[in-house]
Amino acid sequence: MAAHLRHAAIFFALLACATQVSCSAEGDEVDISSEGINCEDGLIVPLWPGTDDMSLGDRFGRGLLYSVLMIYLFIGVAIASDKFMESIEMITAQEKEVSVKDPRTGKTQVIIVKVWNETVANLTLMALGSSAPEIMLSVIEIWAKGFHAGDLGPGTIVGSAAFNLFMIIGLCQYVIPDDEVRKIKHLRVFFITATWSVFAYVWLYMILGLFSYGVVEIWEGVLTFLFFPATVYTAFVADRRMFFYKYFDKKYRAKNGVIVQSEKGDIENRATEKFREFEDLDDMDPALAEFERNRREYINAMKRIRLENPNISLIDLETKAREEVMAKGPKSRAYYRAQATRKLAGKEDAMKAMSKTIQAEAEAEKAAMEASAAAELGLNEKKDDGITRVMFDPPHYTVMESVGTFEVTIVREGGDLNSTIQVDYKTEDGSASSDGDYIEAIGTLTFGPGETQKMVTLEVLDDDVFEEDEHFYIRISNLRRKDGKDFSEIDVVDNNGKKTKQPSVQLGTPHMATIMILDDDHGGIFGFEDSEAEIVESVGIYELKVQRISGARGKVAVSYSSEDGTAKAGTHYEAVEGELLFENEETEKIIELPVLDEESYEKSLIMYVNLGEPRQIAEGKEGEGIDYSVLDAKDPEALTEEEKIALLGRPCLGTNGKVQIRIKESKEFKNSVDKMMQKANASMMVGSSSWLEQFTEAFNVQAEDDDEEGEEGEGEEKMPSCGDYIMHFLTLPWKIIFALIPPTGLMDGYPTFIISILFIGLNTAVIGDVAGHLGCYIHLKDSVNAIAFVALGTSVPDTFASKTAAIEDETADASVGNVTGSNAVNVFLGIGIAWTMAAIYWEFQPEGQFVVPVGSLGFSVTVFCIEALLAIAILMARRSPMVGGELGGPKSIKTINSGIFVFFWVFYVLISALEAYKVIDPGF
Repeated sequence: MAAHLRHAAIFFALLACATQVSCSAEGDEVDISSEGINCEDGLIVPLWPGTDDMSLGDRFGRGLLYSVLMIYLFIGVAIASDKFMESIEMITAQEKEVSVKDPRTGKTQVIIVKVWNETVANLTLMALGSSAPEIMLSVIEIWAKGFHAGDLGPGTIVGSAAFNLFMIIGLCQYVIPDDEVRKIKHLRVFFITATWSVFAYVWLYMILGLFSYGVVEIWEGVLTFLFFPATVYTAFVADRRMFFYKYFDKKYRAKNGVIVQSEKGDIENRATEKFREFEDLDDMDPALAEFERNRREYINAMKRIRLENPNISLIDLETKAREEVMAKGPKSRAYYRAQATRKLAGKEDAMKAMSKTIQAEAEAEKAAMEASAAAELGLNEKKDDGITRVMFDPPHYTVMESVGTFEVTIVREGGDLNSTIQVDYKTEDGSASSDGDYIEAIGTLTFGPGETQKMVTLEVLDDDVFEEDEHFYIRISNLRRKDGKDFSEIDVVDNNGKKTKQPSVQLGTPHMATIMILDDDHGGIFGFEDSEAEIVESVGIYELKVQRISGARGKVAVSYSSEDGTAKAGTHYEAVEGELLFENEETEKIIELPVLDEESYEKSLIMYVNLGEPRQIAEGKEGEGIDYSVLDAKDPEALTEEEKIALLGRPCLGTNGKVQIRIKESKEFKNSVDKMMQKANASMMVGSSSWLEQFTEAFNVQAEDDDEEGEEGEGEEKMPSCGDYIMHFLTLPWKIIFALIPPTGLMDGYPTFIISILFIGLNTAVIGDVAGHLGCYIHLKDSVNAIAFVALGTSVPDTFASKTAAIEDETADASVGNVTGSNAVNVFLGIGIAWTMAAIYWEFQPEGQFVVPVGSLGFSVTVFCIEALLAIAILMARRSPMVGGELGGPKSIKTINSGIFVFFWVFYVLISALEAYKVIDPGF
């Protein structure tokens, strides 16, 4: 029996090795040293008594129990991190107005940008959010051990860095669909953070092995922490192209062995093709460039949606464009990190929640527009205030000189129409005189009961003398009752609500009509209404009116043609050319000009339309034209008086024979883009607005998303499965506890940020105690436990977040670019804060030194740095045309690269564990 137990013990130790729990073996003996194994009470959780006399079964049972407990605690940290990331999204989504000078126009414009720079936010709040468990564990371990050095905190930071750099990037390389690639956009920032991430681990060895062997002094701890703002600042400099960065070439080139590339990648190249009128975004102010880049994304989306659905309403167009841009556009690290654990927190998928919010906003806007339209319609409707009004309808008439007689209309409307009333009318001279241009008309109209319309007949006198167009007037007056009695008075309420007494019958507006007489003894003067016109590109077909004034005799042909200015035919409008044929006494014709709608945000282009010389068409019919070619062939001295008068009436061009047309952007389209830009920086995470909402969400059971259903199941709400209910009840205690955290809608998310950090810290303290006790029960050293298990548990949410980011984003920044920054922040904050606290504490103690055993740090740093440099070199090599990006590519290449990265991590963990258990002696 004893032999069986001995063999079982040997098997368990070897199994621990196989699962990355290191061992030290000599021959057939297993030597599990107690050095580095933590069998002390934790800061919060005391050690389970009886550890000295445990049987193998006890150790196995306790190890299994504590392993399950650690997993459950990691789930709790993940759920708390969801609230933490929501607060970060809310904080970084804050906006401000910035005045910048547009290099294209030289004008200063006010734009809305995020308060937080993207690079600064990634390296501070978001890196802190994803690394919070590791950082808190390191700080809490120092506190729990009475400011003595421990292995669990630093080991977790180093192990997490290795897992992030090798396993996460290796997974992201493989999950990209075959032959698709993702490339890092902010390459300059990646170089900076990658350099700092490698230097961080070299620095650890320098402060322990070179400057003060085995001792950390205050200046070393403080300097370690100060490297954190230095990392942020240098990355910010690279992102904003400050100092020497602005002199770098904008394309790939090798300079002194360093690859330099601007941010202008494939996405910007495609945008530039559509926005050739704009300058290079890299030459703009960074705030303006980012604003312009976002604006172009919305413009392109709106154009594409409009082409697919030409009849879509403007509100629906805005809604679909917002959904598309927010779904396809780059998202923050906080978004993907929170998405990885959102289901555990009992919350709906962020994109679905955002889509519902956008739809709700659209419905509210539609309702508001309908209400406004209804109110406006009510204002425009004629209100019957009880007053009867008599007026001309219409108030303007245009007639030819040869018209003879015609009628003008006088109407009665409103009030009591059953009475009999009379009104006088009389013509008045304008430029036309009653002496020879028209017959004077004077008279009285009588409206009987129920009559609402009366006609007055006027007569125009025709002659054969050429003259300008003329006009005269007709006026109504002396409104009265037929029986001679006064009109009764009624109370009328004006727009201010004031009541006044007014007659029940009045002259309305207009009570005078204008009659324009067009001379028909001249062929006419042809031209446009104005010499300039301004139209919007969304007009479609622009109707350009050509007028014929000062005569309308005969049939006349007028040629026309379009002419390019800054607007080009085929690009901005369709060229037109042809001839207008004016019939006898016809005074207007329309040229239809097709304008191409590019849905530009800004446009101011010029084109022209020219009229040719009018040409009289003789048809041999009396009154329909004269053959001027015959008259032109005659000797002027031989012309008769009638022929000379005829020549004076020949058709000709007026002063507006050429019109300049300025094509501007559609105001509706521009306003829509501006409105969306005001909402563009909104947080992708739909946070909670109240504690009630948070507790309601905690009890919600969310169904697992099934991506394979595609659009077939769109619109149908999927019911939770049995597994969803099991996971819900397992995580319900955590969800209820963390629902106590203030909602993100409170004070822009800052209280949520602070309180969630405290919850994560408390949970991390328990994890540190349980991890130490687990190592005690199964004889696992803290250094190996941290690298193999604790680091794995803290990095699992980041793994799923990076996987989702790699698939959904068009760039590799959120999945790869943030890994190196997070690794540097881990060391500079997690080690810097903890060791600075301990160094200051021991400075005031009798011993006066904070001792940190060097151990195998030199060996671990060497292995990690070699592998890290190889990994970064592989990533850069993948940017060659053969692959085209850090992630994805041909299946064979991405499979090999992913395998190499996984090997890096397995080798690092295995070699570190073997060295920790003295199986190998690296000689450091």
